[in-house]
Amino acid sequence: MKNLKVLLVPALLSMFFVLTSAKDAGKENERIAKSTTVLHDFAKMKESIPSDLLKQSEGVIIIPNMINAGLAVGGKRGKGVAMVRLADGKWSNPVFVTFTGGSFGLQIGVQSVDLVLVFRHKSVLTKVNSGEFTIGGDISAAAGPVGRSSTASTDIKLDAEVYSYSRSKGLFAGLSINGSNISIDKSANAKFYGEADSNSKVIFETGKSPSTNVTALKAALIM
Repeated sequence: MKNLKVLLVPALLSMFFVLTSAKDAGKENERIAKSTTVLHDFAKMKESIPSDLLKQSEGVIIIPNMINAGLAVGGKRGKGVAMVRLADGKWSNPVFVTFTGGSFGLQIGVQSVDLVLVFRHKSVLTKVNSGEFTIGGDISAAAGPVGRSSTASTDIKLDAEVYSYSRSKGLFAGLSINGSNISIDKSANAKFYGEADSNSKVIFETGKSPSTNVTALKAALIM
C-alpha cells in the first residue's frame, strides 16, 4: 500500500500540472480568438483599416477589450497579441503582449475599447525581445487613415511608424496612445508555447502553429 501511494502521488501531481496548464492555455486561446473577432468587427465598419495599409504593414498589435478609465487622471490597460510579417509575406505566430498607458485632463468614466496598432516596420517589434517600448517615445505614432478604399492609405503622407485604430461599443473612437507602454507578456507566452519556445524572437521567426485559433487570426489579417 505504501508503494502504491508513492506511485500515485507523482502521477496525481503530473495530472494536476497538465490540467492547470491546459486551463491557463485556454486563457491565451481566448485572447487570440477575441483578437480575431476584433479584426472581423473592424472590417465591417465604415471607418475600417484600409486594406492597402495592412498589405504594406510589417507588424500589428491587437488589444481586445482594453479598459480605458479616467477620473482627472486616466489610465489604459489591456492584454493582446503582436504579429509580424515573415520573409515569405505570411504572418508569424502571435506573441502575447500587455498594453499600459496614462493620460491627464478632465475626464471621467470607464469604457472598453478594442485597439489595433499597425506598424510600418517589423523591426520595432522584433527588437523588443523580452523587454518593452514606449509609443510616442521610442517610436512615432498617429491616428490611422480610415475607409475600405484601397487608396485610402495613400491619400496622406504616411510618416509615422505606427497607426492606431480604436472602437468603443461598436463605434469608431479616436484614442491617444502616445506615452503608452507595450511589454512582452512572458508568462502568457510560456503557457501557450512552453518555456523552451517562449522567447518572442523565436515565436516571431516561427510561422507555423497547430492551433486553429492562430490559423483563424492569420486569415483575418489577409481578408
